[in-house]
Amino acid sequence: MNPDSAWRLHPQVSVRPEPFGALLYHFGTRKLSFLKDRTLLAIVEGLADAPDVRSACEAAGVTGDQQGRYLRALDTLAESDMILERAAA
Repeated sequence: MNPDSAWRLHPQVSVRPEPFGALLYHFGTRKLSFLKDRTLLAIVEGLADAPDVRSACEAAGVTGDQQGRYLRALDTLAESDMILERAAA
């Protein structure tokens, strides 16, 4: 996951916040993903409005050494088509 790229939630993905984080359901692939961290949920929800992944992480309070963990989680979400890279403007 390149932290300088721009991403967004896939349009066919529904997010259901839960006390532990959230459930993501992809209506196209019928995949279900669990976000076990409310900070990861904040990052995912902020992707569409952020210019890049790094900015979405910083807006959720994640900086420096903490970002690697969240970038790996976002990479997993990208591999399962829960999030999509946005085209450059």
